Amino acid sequence: MRENRNGLSGALPPLSLYVHFPWCVRKCPYCDFNSHEARAGIPESRYLAALIADLEQSLPLIWGRPARSVFLGGGTPSLLTPEAVDALLGAVRARLTLLPEAEITLEANPGTVEADRFAAYRAAGVNRLSLGVQSFNPRHLAALGRIHDACEARRAIDLALRHFDNVNLDLMYALPEQTLAEARADIREAAETGAPHLSAYHLTLEPNTAFHLKPPPLPDADLAARMQDAVEETLAARGYGHYEISAFARAGHECRHNLNYWLFGDYIGIGAGAHGKMSSHAGIMRQMKPKHPQTYLEGATAQEQRAVDARDLPFEFMMNALRLTAGFPAPLFHARTGLALDAIQPQLKEAVARGLLTVTATRIAPTERGRRFLNDLLQIFLPD
Repeated sequence: MRENRNGLSGALPPLSLYVHFPWCVRKCPYCDFNSHEARAGIPESRYLAALIADLEQSLPLIWGRPARSVFLGGGTPSLLTPEAVDALLGAVRARLTLLPEAEITLEANPGTVEADRFAAYRAAGVNRLSLGVQSFNPRHLAALGRIHDACEARRAIDLALRHFDNVNLDLMYALPEQTLAEARADIREAAETGAPHLSAYHLTLEPNTAFHLKPPPLPDADLAARMQDAVEETLAARGYGHYEISAFARAGHECRHNLNYWLFGDYIGIGAGAHGKMSSHAGIMRQMKPKHPQTYLEGATAQEQRAVDARDLPFEFMMNALRLTAGFPAPLFHARTGLALDAIQPQLKEAVARGLLTVTATRIAPTERGRRFLNDLLQIFLPD
């Protein structure tokens, strides 16, 4: 097949489904996700109907393509009743071919109400649970505006591991007035639970958040770097592989849904503010659904979409693939973008010369320095 300017000439990438749930109990001061406090309750049945209509609109784009993963994110998807999750996953299976081994993740907060639902979520077909623990320290949980306490977090983890073989715990470090010992204690306790996947994120002050408007006292850059070192050393000593900038897993428990993002796979995004990426032999299309829940409910099939310009593809690809510690197979660049690797040889040479990248005939990967200064590495691939 003849290759288009930025189209794909071979097999299309793997496909995933992302479902966004935009409500939460309380907006955290650091959160810049599309989430809204559910002050007047959640229109669960209306939102479920909107999600199904949204999915149906996308079906002509993916006929014959199976999905390898489903991810229910938010917001706080664990505010959905198990009955709603069961109905949603049933509707997905009726319309979209899911691989038998498909990974189906639900994000949950460790509050008592959500924790009591874990068994029912498992029965509905969820096979991976991601818990937003963030910290076990009461002072830091309060500073982060979390609605759970440390005891609820520990109970939720116990229940999650009882019902799920695949559990992720989200942790954060470089928190307001956090010490190195406190950061190390958090990550050590998380590892000692036995959860097979841990995510450890550096707290950043994102625009349009309460923390950005009124910054709290944060550890300086040197202390934050020592915290990152402590996280990596602690988890390596306990058998966790550091496979992505912020993700650590025991063998076989890497998040397949996120790996599809990092390897520039395709994904349908349904729900308020959800994003999608679809490849075809004509090019790559980005999609976005209406952000505000009410606007979405009034027109779930509305969306913005744009074709990705070939000049932007190297940066978009690298922004994902270079998050992976092991990088990516060199032929993947052409397979996912339709562009020849020769098109970015000057940028690759510059990144290697600056000690940020290693390039061989078979693999391209960030160096340790490249992972620490990822933004500097990615800027090399920005279009002129």
